[in-house]
Amino acid sequence: MDKEAKTKLRSYLSPLGAWAFAIGTSVGWGSLVVTSNTYLAKGGIAGSVIGLLLGAMIMLIISFNYAYMIKCYPGSGGVYDYCKEAFGYDHGFLTAWFLVLTYLAMLWANATSLPLFARYFIGPVFQFGKMYSLFGYDVYFGEALLSIAAILVVSYLCSRSRKGIAILMILMAVFFTVGITVCFAGTEFNHGLHFYPAFVPGESHLSQIIRIAAISPWAFIGFESISHSSEEYGFRHNKIFGVLLAAVISTTLLYLFVTFMSASAFPVQYDNWLDYIHDIGNLSGLEALPAFYASQHYLGQFGVVLLMGSLLSLIFTSLVGNITALSRLLYALGRDEILPEQFGKLNKQGIPSKAILLVALVSVIMPFVGRTAIGWIVDITTFGAIMTYGFVSYATMKTAAFRNDKYERTFGLIGLIIMVCFGIYVLLPNLFSSGDMETESYFLFVVWAVLGFIMFRIVLKKDQHKRFGKSIIVWIALLSLILFVSLVWMNQSIMNAANKGMVSVANSSGDETVIIQQMAELRRIAAGRVVVVVGLFALSLWVLLNNYRMMSRKAEDNEMQLYKVRESAYTDPLTGVKSKLAYAEKEKELDEMIQKGEAEEFALVICDVNGLKVINDTQGHKAGDEYLRKACRLICLYFDHSPVYRTGGDEFVVILSGQDYENRNIILKNLHDTSVLNIKNKSVVISAGMAEYVKGRDETLRSLFEKADALMYEEKKYLKSMGANARI
Repeated sequence: MDKEAKTKLRSYLSPLGAWAFAIGTSVGWGSLVVTSNTYLAKGGIAGSVIGLLLGAMIMLIISFNYAYMIKCYPGSGGVYDYCKEAFGYDHGFLTAWFLVLTYLAMLWANATSLPLFARYFIGPVFQFGKMYSLFGYDVYFGEALLSIAAILVVSYLCSRSRKGIAILMILMAVFFTVGITVCFAGTEFNHGLHFYPAFVPGESHLSQIIRIAAISPWAFIGFESISHSSEEYGFRHNKIFGVLLAAVISTTLLYLFVTFMSASAFPVQYDNWLDYIHDIGNLSGLEALPAFYASQHYLGQFGVVLLMGSLLSLIFTSLVGNITALSRLLYALGRDEILPEQFGKLNKQGIPSKAILLVALVSVIMPFVGRTAIGWIVDITTFGAIMTYGFVSYATMKTAAFRNDKYERTFGLIGLIIMVCFGIYVLLPNLFSSGDMETESYFLFVVWAVLGFIMFRIVLKKDQHKRFGKSIIVWIALLSLILFVSLVWMNQSIMNAANKGMVSVANSSGDETVIIQQMAELRRIAAGRVVVVVGLFALSLWVLLNNYRMMSRKAEDNEMQLYKVRESAYTDPLTGVKSKLAYAEKEKELDEMIQKGEAEEFALVICDVNGLKVINDTQGHKAGDEYLRKACRLICLYFDHSPVYRTGGDEFVVILSGQDYENRNIILKNLHDTSVLNIKNKSVVISAGMAEYVKGRDETLRSLFEKADALMYEEKKYLKSMGANARI
């Protein structure tokens, strides 16, 4: 296999396969299990439907931006490539860093959902070997082993066959799409589309709609995963918008179907679907899964089995989609030498298997941290999606402006504005909403951002091509974001502690001791959070300053190297005087001054070294070089206040000004007398001709050169007549 085959992805993906990867990555375990809690409990049936439709419209704008950027930069890095090309490698690294966490979180969430699937539908088969409880979640060795096995098996399949995996993705995506649609049709045929209450009581309808729309990036994250496989499309890139459009519509319909199903039936002990949804945490079995309960209620065991198969297909396609997207992203980072070069190579099947192996090795650790912690990490994907789609829109806006594509530039601007608004909404809990992210998620976001600073330092240190460290603004912005999110985390933590304290005080019936204890606990928590925030910010600032010093050092080194290169190009290596290139620059400068009438008095002297060819022919080029150096030293001796240029093999040019210009005739006569004397002494002989600049008569330096050159040839003839070796 040649070098290109080892590093270049090959096409295999059909439009249907691309659709399967897009919808399979965006829709996972959460679509059937978490939707009821996330959407219905926060926005009601009407708020969820309207919010999802609004979110779908927003995703269509993002799809348009992705389609444009894929056509402009059809690589494997996705948003990393777009930001790298539009803004530079610093922006590319930042987006890639958060996108990696986003895809990893979705991968971990779906891998660790298999034990939950077993708990609901098989029983406690894998609940053996309890190791510990972490954040209230019991971690069993058997369940961890099941998740690890799923990760390893899917990783192996993804590293062995591209076309086989694509066929499986198509089959499973079609299966869960049809399965969910059939269950929806069956439940709604019996139930009808009438729900009460339509919204969650006690909150404005608009706020509920906005809340659902604002988390739409989380609902759709993954549909853009096919941007990382654009090198592998077996179809023209201008068709990709149609694929993304189909994926967004399909994903939206599936979310709507599950939402309607989840509210279409509820156990008899509840008055309505809302009471049922709010009490989900206290239920078990199928009653804890509203969509499954509705399918059983209206379709019997057939509906349950069909949804079970759909759910397994959702988990499998999500695992494959996220592993594939991650491997292509890491592959792009490997090709750019951000990661070790081995991750940018392909195996015999044309797959970045080492990148897949890295994803698998990182992921097999996660089942041991429990679902609670993974849930906190998954929360971060909301902001990860907002950041990713925001940068794609920003890159679209800039690229379209450069290419003068006004229509695309407008879509980029709209997408950017929407994502900025969503980012503010998510990062300012309690201002616009009651806060949809867990408090711990803010802390984990800060930790990942700090690790990004540290990782960037490693990348910066190993940067041999001097591509990084050119945008300090992006890192100052990240530092500011770290401080801001840290303060949000601190505020949320203190509020949570205060709420718990108020409950304890309320239950104590005014016991003064309890009040004192709760106040002390609140002060302790507040002090601890302040220490953590200051520590994280100080660490980030220290890393940033160190990175900045390294960036400054690299910039100084670059300047020095450029200076040396410039000096080398402007200096004649044999004689040490200025080169022909330097003379060309000086000629351009003087011509501009002459045209503007700003040129002061000066003269041009052309010197030709007599006899160089004879010495080269009789004594060799080494002797000829030494002869040239002696001639150059003689010229510099007489014209010691003026720049000397070597413009040819045996030709030098001197531009006289100042003292040399005032004494020009005397200097030229002394050089002539020395050359005449050297004819007898068989030493260096130089022929020189001079022309003086006359303002208003001479329009270019070239005209002076021609005059001085003619006079130099006259001098050459004269010196030859006296016995000097010369070639005329």
